[in-house]
Amino acid sequence: MTSITVRLIKGSMWLSLSRAVVNGLSTLSIVVLAWYLAPSDFGLVALATTILVIVTSVTDLSLSQALIRHRAPTESHFSAAWTLNATRGLLLCLFFAAFAYPASVLYEEPRLFDVMLALGLSLLMGGLTNPRLVLLQRQLIFWQEFVLSVSQKLTGFVAAVAIAVIFQSYWALVIGTLVSQATMIIVSYLVLPFRPRITFAHMKELFSFSAWLTAGQIVNTLNWRFDYLLIGKVLGGTPLGYYTVGSNLARIPTREATVPLTQAIYPSFASLQDDPARLAAAYQRVQALVTAIALPAGIGLAVVADPLVRLALGEKWLPIVFIIEALASVYALQTLGSLVQPLGMAKNQNKLLFIRDTQMLFVRVPIIFAGLMLFGLPGVIFGRVLTGLMGALVNMVLVRRLIDVPVLKQLGANARALMSVAVMAAGVMLASRYMPEAADRGGLFVELILQVALGAPLYCGSTFLLWMAMKRPAGPETEVQKILTGVLSKIRRA
Repeated sequence: MTSITVRLIKGSMWLSLSRAVVNGLSTLSIVVLAWYLAPSDFGLVALATTILVIVTSVTDLSLSQALIRHRAPTESHFSAAWTLNATRGLLLCLFFAAFAYPASVLYEEPRLFDVMLALGLSLLMGGLTNPRLVLLQRQLIFWQEFVLSVSQKLTGFVAAVAIAVIFQSYWALVIGTLVSQATMIIVSYLVLPFRPRITFAHMKELFSFSAWLTAGQIVNTLNWRFDYLLIGKVLGGTPLGYYTVGSNLARIPTREATVPLTQAIYPSFASLQDDPARLAAAYQRVQALVTAIALPAGIGLAVVADPLVRLALGEKWLPIVFIIEALASVYALQTLGSLVQPLGMAKNQNKLLFIRDTQMLFVRVPIIFAGLMLFGLPGVIFGRVLTGLMGALVNMVLVRRLIDVPVLKQLGANARALMSVAVMAAGVMLASRYMPEAADRGGLFVELILQVALGAPLYCGSTFLLWMAMKRPAGPETEVQKILTGVLSKIRRA
């Protein structure tokens, strides 16, 4: 456990640094582009991107996960994976080009034709990425991930902002995506050299693991993307733009706070697949740490959404405040069972994950569709909150089935984080009532800083006091204490 934990923490530190840079660039990109582009521009590209994601997921081969779990992949396995991915990318590019005109007619949006033609190239490029990158994840080596992620995001950011500032066109979003994808291909071969050869060997071997995973990915993508298609068709481009930007911003703190751990945890879980006791212990430790980080990040964004949107994006984006408040909160709460995906994959229970995704699809579609038709965009948001909480509960039940950890025990491991985040949210909302109303951007900045400065110590202080009151049980606080002790020891020796 110690060896894997140390490697996981080191890998997470590299990923944390990577995500910090990428997160900063992503947030800055949204802010800059929101000033130069209209909500309808975001809606147009979101519609094309949604179709692209659905097409990609429906045909996803999940070969990376199969290679990670393979006990001894050879160069032939990697060449086979490259061949299959490249063939798939070419076919999807041709399909996307053929579907561009019918889609523009269906949504009565002529601009959609050119956007889909351009984004079709990203499908082709996506199939050319170096498959040997999975070796880095298998060995829990993540400094190369830092190079890949940062270079990819940086070039896409520069290209998108340049086009937005000069032309103020939705093409900024499209070109940024293409430049980012091209950078990924080039850097992937520089970081880990590989000369692929065309071969269709090992197809059965690779597909035997990835078949159910691919089916689950199809259902899961439909689960989380069908609402974009509905909103674009029923409400139009501008509401879809609000929904896209609001949802993306709501996801950032939770995603960026947890991706370093969740991205590193699957190889660790896979290495423990033959030791149920250690696997269960590892899951509980990492899950509690993920929740302790994600809850204050997501709930904190929800609490400060109003001054943040007014300050960063301007008054024209005020309709997304409610979206951020609702979705940031539910994203944070969903982390209570979010690690069930790598856990199920590590135990080769991909069919079970597929059944879960299918069940949630049949629950989410009617609820969100009914909310849209009855109440418009607010109905979609309420539907997502309801189904998001249901999904978190389903995940925890699934965890109990996989590693025999009861739901109440899972909640108990996260009890301090839940209570502390409630104290934080209540304290910040109460204090904000007595703050003077901001009249300009300077006032908004001061209000935002005061809320953050109050929320952080409230959460950390509450967590520490509860931990002490419970006689210092093992949990996220213990892991943080060990890390701080090690850092202080190194500082003293230096």
